Amino acid sequence: MPDAKLEIHQFACLSDNYGFLVRDAATGRTATIDTPDADAILAEAARIGWTITDIWNTHWHPDHAGGNAAIVAATGAKVTGPAEVARIAAAPDVLAAPGQTVALGGSIATVLDVGGHTLEHIAYHFAEHTVAFVGDALFALGCGRLFEGTAEQAHASLERLMALPDATTIYCAHEYTQANARFCESLGPASAALASRIAQIDAARAAGRPTVPTSIGLERATNPFVLADEAGLRAALGLADASRTALFAEVRRRKDVFR
Repeated sequence: MPDAKLEIHQFACLSDNYGFLVRDAATGRTATIDTPDADAILAEAARIGWTITDIWNTHWHPDHAGGNAAIVAATGAKVTGPAEVARIAAAPDVLAAPGQTVALGGSIATVLDVGGHTLEHIAYHFAEHTVAFVGDALFALGCGRLFEGTAEQAHASLERLMALPDATTIYCAHEYTQANARFCESLGPASAALASRIAQIDAARAAGRPTVPTSIGLERATNPFVLADEAGLRAALGLADASRTALFAEVRRRKDVFR
């Protein structure tokens, strides 16, 4: 658990999303990170006794901003997010642009550019608490499909995330890890670190436990989308002389058609 001054409550919703309620303990200000299921989010906040004051969106997709209107109507929450949220909801009250900081009471987050999955996708990094909320930009053993951006944009976004400290706890929005693990196995022989992690993932899912959150250090060591075991990937994919961006693009292409 991060610093107790920033309380984080995670819960499952929809078919494979996670909801995140984040509370600044000193002030009681509470944000829902994205709004995948308004009814579930409002019910969970009521169950644990937190009052939602803010919505922080990472990108515009319906399972991330589709519940904005209902939660605003129920709570009067202030919406912070990228301009693209206006594609399906009211424009954010606070436009969150990369490089800016946004405040949840006394807890300050830096807005990171993690475009690629969508063009204006952002992440929220609470450096003091060693926590980041990354939406669909980075997953445990994966990354978001490139619906709008280019491989160059997405790879640069992942490099920004990998520049965070290894200890950074990463809250990604979906429980995709076991499927991602099967894809990782298709790329060739797993490193010892990856093989160990896959065994842990399978055990966790068999027991009904989440595989989220993850950490920057764990993804750096095992996630092929951030080019963990780069030499092994190059050998397995026959791309010895490719740029790192081209190598990423090939891994992403293979995931797009993997069944």
